[in-house]
Amino acid sequence: MDTRKDLREFLTTRRARITPQQAGSPTYGGRRRVPGLRREELALLAGVSVEYYTRLERGNANGVSDSVLEALVRVLQLDDAERAHLYGLTRGATTAARARRRPARPAVRPSVQQLLGAMSDVPAFVQNGRLDVPAANPLARALYADLFDDAGPGSAGRAPNHARYAFLDPRATDFYPDWNRVAADIVSQLRAEAGRTPDDRELNQLIGELTTRSTQFSTLWATHDVRWHTTGTKRFHHRVVGDLCLTYEGLALTADPGQTLITFTAEPGSPSQQALTFLASWATSDGQRPAACERTKDDHTT
Repeated sequence: MDTRKDLREFLTTRRARITPQQAGSPTYGGRRRVPGLRREELALLAGVSVEYYTRLERGNANGVSDSVLEALVRVLQLDDAERAHLYGLTRGATTAARARRRPARPAVRPSVQQLLGAMSDVPAFVQNGRLDVPAANPLARALYADLFDDAGPGSAGRAPNHARYAFLDPRATDFYPDWNRVAADIVSQLRAEAGRTPDDRELNQLIGELTTRSTQFSTLWATHDVRWHTTGTKRFHHRVVGDLCLTYEGLALTADPGQTLITFTAEPGSPSQQALTFLASWATSDGQRPAACERTKDDHTT
């Protein structure tokens, strides 16, 4: 990733969305040629010189202090995910930070594999920052049947990947009734990961592939939006059991940095709960469906 370019575009897009009124900056009438704050207005509100901020917006973050970053966070009204992204980009834009490589992530540990297998009534899988799925239980494989289909875009020895499936597999638009929302969420997660790990070779290859092959991805990528998605609801249209509305939880595996356990549950007694129960029976009876979380190859190392 070109971290200097990403920093420049991130600051530019965040500045463009904040009006002087939102930032508490006085306006003196006249026609404005920019949709949001001018550089000099942002610099004044952040307590830095226009030259200093201009240099930073051009991607030169050498020597930038936490106090300056926090001032930008305040003026640009960044949320926690955007704040973390800004810090990641400014640290990644320096020579010292660029020289460091993130250590390889470990494979999914056997105890985590056993935990997935024990969660027989709940779709559960492990996901990394690139949205690879190196391990999943049978019910998750049944829920995401197309994602785990060997004929799909997650084949060729690679771990299934939510981004490839959403943008490159035509079945995804039927599977996700809220495809536009899902697509935006996926891109914002990958953008946040790119800020954290700009030198992740496999992440860069994934982003390059999606940018080349999907105009929808390219358009969303250019927004520079970043979000954390740790809990919420998601709707599915499954080709066997029909419509489901499930609540998801993302639980960071603190012993395995970069890995997150994702689980889905349905409201008790709801049609979605009944559909999950039927799906579990289908997963058990389907001879083609793996009975255990057998993927142990380290498909997600950097």
